[in-house]
Amino acid sequence: MRFLFYTHSLVSDWNHGNAHFLRGVMKELLKQGHEAHALEPENGWSRRNLESEHGEAAIAAFQHAFPMLKSQCYGPDFNHEATLAGADVVVVHEWTDPDLVARIGRARREEDFTLLFHDTHHRAVSAGEDMAALELADYDAVLAFGEALSERYRKAGWGRKVFTWHEAADDTLFHPMPEMERQGDLVWIGNWGDDERSRELAEFLLEPVARLSRERAVPVQADIHGVRYPALALDALGAAGLAYHGWIANAEVPHCFAAHAFTIHVPRRPYVDHLPGIPTIRVFEALACGIPLLSAPWNDCEGLFTPGKDFLFARNSGEMARLMEDLLQDAAMRQAFAAEGLATIRARHTCRHRVLELLDILSSLGVDRRSLSLQAGEAAE
Repeated sequence: MRFLFYTHSLVSDWNHGNAHFLRGVMKELLKQGHEAHALEPENGWSRRNLESEHGEAAIAAFQHAFPMLKSQCYGPDFNHEATLAGADVVVVHEWTDPDLVARIGRARREEDFTLLFHDTHHRAVSAGEDMAALELADYDAVLAFGEALSERYRKAGWGRKVFTWHEAADDTLFHPMPEMERQGDLVWIGNWGDDERSRELAEFLLEPVARLSRERAVPVQADIHGVRYPALALDALGAAGLAYHGWIANAEVPHCFAAHAFTIHVPRRPYVDHLPGIPTIRVFEALACGIPLLSAPWNDCEGLFTPGKDFLFARNSGEMARLMEDLLQDAAMRQAFAAEGLATIRARHTCRHRVLELLDILSSLGVDRRSLSLQAGEAAE
């Protein structure tokens, strides 16, 4: 089958986590014998910022890391209808321009492809009017990356059918690297963003690290990677003793995880308050790398993991500091959590699992199961 993905960007993961998942899904589709291509706007903010900060070298690094993946840029004069006519399945990400979302829907009336709308953000609750204005009547179904988000679509009447399709780890890229030498204690990879978790980062990252560094004979070596850190945030990192390193390409993250003792998860407030059960993709990727994970509170209401075995929750700053110290002092504890988290990812949360789920969704929508390829069934064995 020929899959076409409209994404904000496949090439750039600058403040764009959906690129991580899409790359893994496309790789798996190709592995199973399908065709997979991506389209992205020629002046998208993620790629524009990446090129502005890191130049063509960052684009070349993507091509080196993912030589099998292809993405074509489109501009105002691009012939979408001709491209759509050659597709069997079209997946349109929610960052796509609303006019283009509608145009693709109209093309669906004339062509025989299955059309899916893919939402991996919180705008359905934080910018509901914008999402309600999207023209989804011609879309066969919505793919939402959490059941709470799916319920939002169902209750609002957005889309004909709604399926929950969680993100997952590309375990061909994210896996343990025991041969790597440890270079630091804590690594956090995340973006500061739009003040959606500033308080939480202070409570669960900055304060515990600063406290431990004061109490220990040797300060905690904590490394931070990400973008969109304002001056005040950078000052706060420095004051707490954390080293900021800027953007890191997602293909380099497994090496970064392998060089540290543990990592943390600090969810954004809109997910905690309005969309429970949705972790960021970094949780899947970290556990896939076999690095112990400490997390600020969130409600795993869908049972994606087993908290207390796969990772540990910290209820407040003091508890986070204590758990950090426990992990730093206890190698067996680190190994146990790493093993449990990795086993859960491999059993349930890889891009291979998600592709099989996608093929099942397509089958339920009437796509001829034979065209979904026998290789998909073989991959599940």
